[in-house]
Amino acid sequence: MIKKGIFYTTILLTVAFISSGFKPYNSQISKYLFADGNEQQSYVFPSQNSLDYFKLKVPFTGRYFIGFKEALAHKESQGKYGKINSLGYMGKYQFGIETLKSIGINDSIGFMNNPRLQEKAFVALLSKNKFKLKDYINYFEGKIVDGIKITESGILAAAHLGGPGSVKRFLNSNGEKKCKDEYGTSVKTYMKDFGGYETAGIQAVKNAKVN
Repeated sequence: MIKKGIFYTTILLTVAFISSGFKPYNSQISKYLFADGNEQQSYVFPSQNSLDYFKLKVPFTGRYFIGFKEALAHKESQGKYGKINSLGYMGKYQFGIETLKSIGINDSIGFMNNPRLQEKAFVALLSKNKFKLKDYINYFEGKIVDGIKITESGILAAAHLGGPGSVKRFLNSNGEKKCKDEYGTSVKTYMKDFGGYETAGIQAVKNAKVN
């Protein structure tokens, strides 16, 4: 009888010991491991402030127009709105004073302090140059001149560098006249580097002005 009592007592103690391992444990978990409803979305990004992502400037975005203008701006000024080079060309796209006047901008200081105006000026100049060069675009686009496949975006970029006249001289001479700017950069280089972008959305306007 005593042996049976010892046996059952041993079983009960063993069960009790094993069961104790499944009792709830009141752990102290740091509150920093949790996010409330207002914080959850911010942790989707590396930065906790999602507004930071609206400030990012991505310089190259494919072959679309935004890629064209940002690539050209990077070449001209490293994309800096406040850039003035040694020859006095200004802004993100390096405009001269006379060029600005031709598209209706007479306040160079206001131009330098207004990124939105600089973007509008760039589009206006593209429109004006496209009108002046529309016959050349229609005739030469897709052809090979001096080893370069001619495209509309390449022509417009070259015109931004040296003006429509230099583009016409280059194409009319079949590439023999290299037509370089004051720093030695040729229109051929711009036609090559900025060819194949989407610029069909730029309207050809004879006397394009910034509104």
